[in-house]
Order: sequence, then C-alpha cells, then structure tokens
Amino acid sequence: MNGVTAEQIEIRGIDTPGDVAAAFPLMHQLRPHLQDADELVTRWQRQTGDGYRLVGLWNDGPLVALAGYRYAENLVYGPYCYVDDLVTDAAARSGGYGQMLMDWLKTKAHAQGCARLVLDTPLDNVLGHRFYYRNGLLARALRFNYVFD
Repeated sequence: MNGVTAEQIEIRGIDTPGDVAAAFPLMHQLRPHLQDADELVTRWQRQTGDGYRLVGLWNDGPLVALAGYRYAENLVYGPYCYVDDLVTDAAARSGGYGQMLMDWLKTKAHAQGCARLVLDTPLDNVLGHRFYYRNGLLARALRFNYVFD
C-alpha cells in the first residue's frame, strides 16, 4: 500500500456542514455538476433525512477518499446498503484507499444486518467495474431511468 501505515489512516463520518463543505473538492471530482460547497451542503442536509451518510478516509492529514451511503430495505434485496458515492482523490489513486473504504463499508453494512451492498456505476466506467469485481460485487442488473426535462 505504498508505505501507508494503519496509524496514518483515519476513517470517520463527515457529520457537520463545515466538514461537508471541506469535502467539496473531493466530491466535485466525482460529481462535477455540483456548483460549489454550498450546493453540496444543501443536498447533504436534504438527503440526511433519508438516511444518507458521508464517510471520509484521511491519510496523515488530507482527505483522500470519500463515500456517501445509506441503509434501506426493499422486496428485491431485503435490508441492504446503497453506496451513492465512492471516490478517491485523483492524485491518490492506486494507493489502496478505495479498497480500505470499500472494506469499511462492507464491514459496517454486514454489522447493520444488510444482506447486500449495492451501487450503480456508468456502463463506460471500465476501471470502476474492475475495482468492483475485485471487491466481490457482481453486475446483476441494468438500471433503466427516465429523465424529466
């Protein structure tokens, strides 16, 4: 893992508007349509009402990876963890941070009684697909959606 030690790594929730705003530059790498930190904070506040949570991974100071997730239940999966967002800073990719965060998500979801961890990714995200397959996630469906103008 490129010389990274466990003592340097901190994984914790991002639970305040100030911390969410500070995470904007990293989230913006994944979600470039977000205009600014204020928009991210507003959306985060709205989504927390539906159980949305943010968690970050810091390596000896800087935030290097970020995940947004929620716990839910439906008739298809039963109880599951849905990962809305998963991003590693472009300058820190291939450092094992995404793997650490994915392991953290799987551990927490299992402890919550979830039967599955579920996420969506674009069909053209080939590098992401490889990462997900390595993590035991399988492509089991296509999601169809209608976009309202």
